[in-house]
Amino acid sequence: MSRRHAAEKREVLPDAKYGDRVLTKFMNNLMYHGKKSAAESIVYGAFDRVEGKLKKAPVEVFHEALDNIKPAVEVRSRRVGGATYQVPVEVRPERREALAIRWLIKAARTRNENTMEERLAGELADAVNGRGTAVKKREDTHKMADANKAFSHYRW
Repeated sequence: MSRRHAAEKREVLPDAKYGDRVLTKFMNNLMYHGKKSAAESIVYGAFDRVEGKLKKAPVEVFHEALDNIKPAVEVRSRRVGGATYQVPVEVRPERREALAIRWLIKAARTRNENTMEERLAGELADAVNGRGTAVKKREDTHKMADANKAFSHYRW
């Protein structure tokens, strides 16, 4: 990591269909080997399935799912006098969003449906209803932070 100055954040353009920047970040994370059109077709197809299943606007469903996945606290390793402690710290808003996107994609990829479109739609529907692998990941992170609350005085 450079000591001179922090890298400046690049702004992403809003996506073509819904005009949403977070959705563009999601597609960029989903994309393999620069195949943006493939990622777009997967996301838009999943959105159509979610709209049919839940009868809600797909972008609202997407944001609600992300809000259910975003972690508030996480643990970070801190070395104090030869011992390593898991210290609970609050998560910055940009990192919360990035973690939620990453966890949602990973959870969708590990599901058992046939196409990625179906997997993503299923994981979004589960996340909105407060269940699913991605939401469980957030709850596990919170539990770990809660269990290590005793070391919170090592926060820096």
